[in-house]
Amino acid sequence: MIHSLFLINRSGDVFLEKHWKRVVGRSVCDYFFEARERAGEPENVPPVLQTPHHYLISVYRDNIFFLTVIQTEAPPLFVIEFLHRVAEMFQDYFGECSETVIKDNVVTVYELLEEMLDNGFPLATESNGFYFAFPGTSNVGEKLPTGQLSTIPWRRSGVKYTNNEAYFDVIEEIDAIVDKSGTTVCAEIQGVIEACVKLSGMPDLTLSFMNPRLLDDVSFHPCVRFKHWESEHVLSFIPPDGNFTLMTYHVSAQNLVAIPVYVKQSISFFESSSGGRLDLTVGPKQTMGKTVENLVITIHMPKAVLSTTLTATHGSYTYDPATKKLPNLRGSLSLQTGVPKPEDNPSINIALKIQQLAISGLKVNRLDMCGEKYKPFKGVKYLTKAGKFQVRT
Repeated sequence: MIHSLFLINRSGDVFLEKHWKRVVGRSVCDYFFEARERAGEPENVPPVLQTPHHYLISVYRDNIFFLTVIQTEAPPLFVIEFLHRVAEMFQDYFGECSETVIKDNVVTVYELLEEMLDNGFPLATESNGFYFAFPGTSNVGEKLPTGQLSTIPWRRSGVKYTNNEAYFDVIEEIDAIVDKSGTTVCAEIQGVIEACVKLSGMPDLTLSFMNPRLLDDVSFHPCVRFKHWESEHVLSFIPPDGNFTLMTYHVSAQNLVAIPVYVKQSISFFESSSGGRLDLTVGPKQTMGKTVENLVITIHMPKAVLSTTLTATHGSYTYDPATKKLPNLRGSLSLQTGVPKPEDNPSINIALKIQQLAISGLKVNRLDMCGEKYKPFKGVKYLTKAGKFQVRT
């Protein structure tokens, strides 16, 4: 399936390559470099590229492009998920996933990749099974790694903690487009539940929600027993040790997506003079009494805008002539002399955070544990933040 893997930094340099079936020349990356140049931003590079003889599938993680080369058709999402597993493996094994760390541990990196893929097919992708597999100073350890002795691939055996604890973070991102009158054109929520579980032994957990039926398009960690979710809408699982993503979900029903802020705006450019006016007011709307934090408003101004004279009633504003971005703004605009008035008004991008609130209304009901006799510390945190949140003017 996967013939080769190339790791490429932001500068476009290939700093590591691994081949399984046969060596594929670096010249195949030229197609990727062309797409990277057209995309502008690294996040906008198409994840799947077709070349005359290969398919190129990539993900962008931690300022690194993970690029695979495939000769025959394969499920793209399957390959993309594997690439994310590779990045997470480096993160878990070395503490961070960066170009410097990978170069410093290049021998171990090659050993990990050799274990994760067997002749180009994914074999082992759970980091728990690799702990202590490669001692570092020698390729032969004194004993088998504890992860290889477990009957559950994602959890190593013999786990012991002085303090047993299980914490869950419910994180939701709002993607929305709001028109000039304040009407929501489209809105949806992308959610994820991140877990940090440090429990001794082999605990069996059950996590229940107060309103699970509002969730669409759920995706689970392999540890979750899917039949329990289908029949009872509860999460039953033996967790991996440490940090992991328990589930992701989607809320597409627009009537269930609450827009947490309102934006009253007026942007105009004068016909008679090289100037314009900007007036912007932002306030909380549906936050359930929670405080909106880290609010940043960004407007990509037209090229004709030369400078600004603004007054901020709260917070501060900056104007970057290179990127034409103005967060938190109110005042007048100056246009270049002799340049025609911009035809379209710029859109407003919003970034925000709301602690201890899941904007969809999702709430964890309880967490139960069986299989062990101790009582763990348990906790749940909620966070709502803006994803692609745009207001049209």
